[in-house]
Amino acid sequence: MISTREKIFNYAFLTLLAVSVLFPIVYILGVAISPSTSGTLDLGHPQWSNFATAWHQAGFTHYLRSSVIITGTVVVVSTALAVMSGYAFGVLGVVGEKALFPLMLFGIMIPMESIIVPLYYDFLAFDLTDGYQGIILAHIGTGVSFGAFWMRAAFRAVPASIAESAEIDGAGSWTRLWRIYLPISRPAILTFVVLSFMWTWNDYFLSLILVAAPEHQPLTLGLGAFSGRRLVEINLLAAAAVLMSLPIVGLYLFFQRQFIRGLLSGALKG
Repeated sequence: MISTREKIFNYAFLTLLAVSVLFPIVYILGVAISPSTSGTLDLGHPQWSNFATAWHQAGFTHYLRSSVIITGTVVVVSTALAVMSGYAFGVLGVVGEKALFPLMLFGIMIPMESIIVPLYYDFLAFDLTDGYQGIILAHIGTGVSFGAFWMRAAFRAVPASIAESAEIDGAGSWTRLWRIYLPISRPAILTFVVLSFMWTWNDYFLSLILVAAPEHQPLTLGLGAFSGRRLVEINLLAAAAVLMSLPIVGLYLFFQRQFIRGLLSGALKG
């Protein structure tokens, strides 16, 4: 049984942790609506027009279109590949699985910085550095290893007796996937969707290297270019950063329960 002293310590520690996490967020929001360009807070006269000013001056409209195209394509394709590969490795069993699956996990262990130079020259040779194709392929390639690992663990956590009962009733592999494994593993799938969206939407490094054409650059590069032009206008920079983070915050809040359930199930069963 937890003593009163331990409860006080736990609550104090959690409160301190919450404050340390929330303070930077609240501060950035305050700076974003402040009329002062120096980064000081002036909440007595909030200037909500900073968001519209930052959006128009940064030219975020075409950057947003690029981010939506890149992120949407990557999330859809990566999720489909993660489900199929996880089902193959975790349920069906593929020929040479003991050698193929550890080989696939190298994609998680190898840092992107160590392969970016050969990757760039390979993409340059196939003329994939001036459009959406290169950056989309790069994100899918870097995410498929984690997706296979994540969904393999999720599918293996499904009780085998359920799938065996369905198989006895005549359900094939695809029927078992759609009717049994996908509904039960929905929290894990939605968690992967949120993570894939966040990683792709927030990417700066890969986009900086592989996306040369300005009309195809995502929001992260647009924010970087805007910060170079408006370095002394801290309030507009904060407003632009808040605008760029809104889709991720909205997606997380919408799938909050499923996201937490997916993470907890992975921690408990992985």
